[in-house]
Amino acid sequence: MTAHAGASGPLLSGLGIIGLGQMAQALLLPLLEQGDVLLAAVQAVVATPASAERLQQQLQLPVCAAADGQAAAAWQAPVVLLAVKPQQLAAAAEAAASVAAAAEAAAVAAAAAATSSGCAVSESSAASPGHSSASPGHGDELPLLISVLAGVSLARLQAAFPGWRVVRAVPNTPCLVRAGITGLAWGEQLSDGQRHCVRELFGRVGQVLELPEPQLDGLLALASSGPALMAVVIEALADGGVAAGLPRALAQQLALAMTGGTVALLEQKGLHPGQLKDMVSSPAGTTITALRQLERGAVRSALIEAVLAAAERSRALG
Repeated sequence: MTAHAGASGPLLSGLGIIGLGQMAQALLLPLLEQGDVLLAAVQAVVATPASAERLQQQLQLPVCAAADGQAAAAWQAPVVLLAVKPQQLAAAAEAAASVAAAAEAAAVAAAAAATSSGCAVSESSAASPGHSSASPGHGDELPLLISVLAGVSLARLQAAFPGWRVVRAVPNTPCLVRAGITGLAWGEQLSDGQRHCVRELFGRVGQVLELPEPQLDGLLALASSGPALMAVVIEALADGGVAAGLPRALAQQLALAMTGGTVALLEQKGLHPGQLKDMVSSPAGTTITALRQLERGAVRSALIEAVLAAAERSRALG
C-alpha cells in the first residue's frame, strides 16, 4: 500500500493533485516540509499553461496544464487528491476516464504483441487500467481518490469515478500550519490500508474526525469556512483598537494574542463560552457595555446565520 508506518520515511510513494488552489496548497506544503511526501513523488495538474507556469515558479513544484501529456502521471499516482472547483467535477472525471482508456488500450496492444511473439501475459496486467504498472505496491486494490470538493457527495463522486475507491474530505486552511481540522466520510469498499493512509495523511496536518456524511456540510460551514469568519472578527476588533487610539500594528497584535489566549482558557479550563463571558462582565462595566453593542448589532445572530448559509450552500453543491 502507499502508507508507511512511523514518521521516519515518506507517507506516500506517489501523489497526484488535480487542482492546486489554496486548499490543496495548505495540505501539500506542510507534508513536503515534513518529508511525508517527497517532491519527486508529486505531480500537480491545473487548468491552463499560464497557471501551471505561475504556480511552478511560485511554489517550486512540478505542475503541468491539464492538456499536457504529463497530466496522465497525476491520474496514475497511487493516491489522487481532487481539489478542483465543484463546477469542474465533470471535466476532471472525463480526464480520468481518458487516461484510463489510453492505458487500457496500451495494455491490450502490449498483450496482443506479446501473444503474437509467444510470450505469456499475466491476467493482473489488465486489472485497474492506468494503475497496474504505474502504481508500484498497488496490488489488486482500485486506486484511491480523495476529494476535497465543497459539498460534492460520495454518491456523485462514485458515479463520476467508477473505477476508484473514493473518500470525501473536508479540511480547513489551518492545515497549512499543521493546526487543521479535517472531516472524513468513507466511500464503498476501501481497504484497511487505504483508510489508514487517509487518516495518516490528514493526521499529519491536524485533527481528523470520521463522521456520517450528512454532518460534513455542517463541519464545512463551521470549521472550513470558519477561519474566514474569525479573520473578519479579528480584523474588526483590531479596527476597534485603532479607533480607540492604538497604533495599527499593536491593535492587530493584541487582537491575535487575545484570541489565542481566550481559546487556550476555554480549552484548558473546560469553560463554556457563556461562563467566560460572565466572568469578564462586571455590573455596569466596560465589557457589558461592549456586549450590549454587539447585541444591538445582532452580531450573534449574524454569525449563526452565516454558518447556516454556508452549510446550505454546501448541500446545494452536492
